[in-house]
This record gives sequence, structure tokens and C-alpha cells, in this order.
Amino acid sequence: MFQVSCVFFMKFLLIILKTQKTSEICEQKHKIMAGNRTFSMIKPDAVQAGNTGAILKMIEEAGFRISAMRMTKLSKQRAGQFYAVHKERPFYNDLCEYMSSGHIVALILEKENAVADFRKLIGATDPAKAEEGTIRKLFAKSIEANAIHGSDSDENAEIEAAFFFSKMQQY
Repeated sequence: MFQVSCVFFMKFLLIILKTQKTSEICEQKHKIMAGNRTFSMIKPDAVQAGNTGAILKMIEEAGFRISAMRMTKLSKQRAGQFYAVHKERPFYNDLCEYMSSGHIVALILEKENAVADFRKLIGATDPAKAEEGTIRKLFAKSIEANAIHGSDSDENAEIEAAFFFSKMQQY
């Protein structure tokens, strides 16, 4: 009986140590990847229009590696939490309504200089002002239904990624 308990305890201890080690590895990779990751979200208008595949292809062809991806549907409350920074803006309620109107695809992307390069790839918020060949020029319907979100800073990329993905899912 004592032998069985010792074996069980040793296996349990090994599992705990592996979990701690995995957590440490994720934390180290997180520090190394700062500046080389961004968050993106394909918005409901683009998903509903069937443009997800074409957008993902453009992202990969631009040299980004997709390290995490998930399709989900936001509730109006979750959309409000994600866009809380805009709470006092006049468009906030419409934005939350729109973002909860259909499925979205959340993405963590990796590439050197990820945030700046991705902002160039997606184009201006207003598709009428977006450069030719950008995601928004090709797929956005309007300034509100503009196909895709891209983080505007390394710090916001980390915050936004954590909204949709746990640390373990991010790596």
C-alpha cells in the first residue's frame, strides 16, 4: 500500500512540476515575442460574406504566421467589454450591436514588426481611404463594417489576445 501511495505521489509531483515548467516556458516565450505579435479579428460582415478564407490567405501571403485562431460569436456584453475603451464615444452602442451580430474569427499573428506591418496590410479604417490591395479596400462594406480589426500597439495586442485566448492557447 505504501509503495502504491509513493508511486502515486511521485506521478502527481511530476505533473505539477511539468505544469510549472510549461507555464515558465510560456512566460519566457511571451517576453521574447513582444513586438513580434499582433491580434486581429475578422469581423461579422466579412465572415457572413464568406471572405474569411481569402482574408486568411492574404495574411499568410504577407508573411504572418497564425499562432492561434478561433471562431466565436460575441454577446453584446462581451463586445462591450472588448470595446470598453470606446464606451463614451457616440458609436459605442452601434459598434457593440454590430460586433455581436454574427461570428468573428479571433487571431494571434506572428511576424517581425507585426503590429505596424499588419496595420499596413489592413488599410485605413475607412475603406474609401484605404490603399488599393489592402484587406479593407477589398472586403470592407463601410467605415462601420470594415471587415477586420488590427491592434494599434504591442501593448493592446497583448491585452486583446488575452481577451480571447488563455496563455496556454497563445503558444
